[in-house]
Amino acid sequence: MANFWEKGKKGEKEMSFLEHLEELRWHIIRSISAIVILMITAFIFKNIIFDKIILAPKSPDFITARLLCRLGEYLETTSLCINTQPLNLINIKMSGQLTTHITVSLVAGLILAFPVVLWEFWQFFKPALKANEARYAKGAVFAASMLFFTGVSFGYFLLAPLSIHFLSSYEISADVVNQINVRSYIGTLTSICLATGLVFELPIIAFFLTKIGLVTPTFMRKYRKHAIVVIFIIAAIITPPDVFSQTLVAIPLLILYEVSIFISAGVMKQKQRDSDAFMKDDEPQTNTATS
Repeated sequence: MANFWEKGKKGEKEMSFLEHLEELRWHIIRSISAIVILMITAFIFKNIIFDKIILAPKSPDFITARLLCRLGEYLETTSLCINTQPLNLINIKMSGQLTTHITVSLVAGLILAFPVVLWEFWQFFKPALKANEARYAKGAVFAASMLFFTGVSFGYFLLAPLSIHFLSSYEISADVVNQINVRSYIGTLTSICLATGLVFELPIIAFFLTKIGLVTPTFMRKYRKHAIVVIFIIAAIITPPDVFSQTLVAIPLLILYEVSIFISAGVMKQKQRDSDAFMKDDEPQTNTATS
């Protein structure tokens, strides 16, 4: 990272500390601008955001509910049909629906602007990398964005309807009626989607931790059993307290952990090749100096 203060977007010209701060400021401004623009867009298209996206997972017509119900028909069981009972949401505050509208729009802006924010910060840190490092990490923004959206989709289409079904139908007594606040419903939905989106970034995290020398494939293999325990704890945190949902989250995370080991091994091999190439380039200079 030493050359970070020696070059920037202005070429090889040395940049001062204040110039770096100015450049970072503009990256942050562009990131915030993208979030605000997409937030306003989500605010305007209220009907699509709420009726077609936010409130859809609680419906028996949601694609996940329909597919599970068809699977239940094939297996001759009705236990797989979820969210068959209508779930009516309530609002208990005068300004509750307005503040919910604003909050959901902000979350939608953050999710949609995620690739833009990643790109802006990547452009800021890119000059700190060597030429071969920048080339090796060229697809990092795209990969991180795809993993994030895959995680969000996994949470939205699979975990969310299962969680809504479990939590809305669970009762401690027949005398206690569930009246779900709309903010509680949306909070559960967004926390599941954001949590799965972030934990799906595991391969990218492993890539950069290996690059800076904090993680090695040997280390990850050695502590695989510990990682499995941690993964199931994370799965228990972001899912309702039933074994099926926890296992459903743990399986892709375990696969991602194995992928992370493979990626870490690839990074180590690349670092070794770069080191060998550097030694070969340095050998003639050493021989000349000796002669």
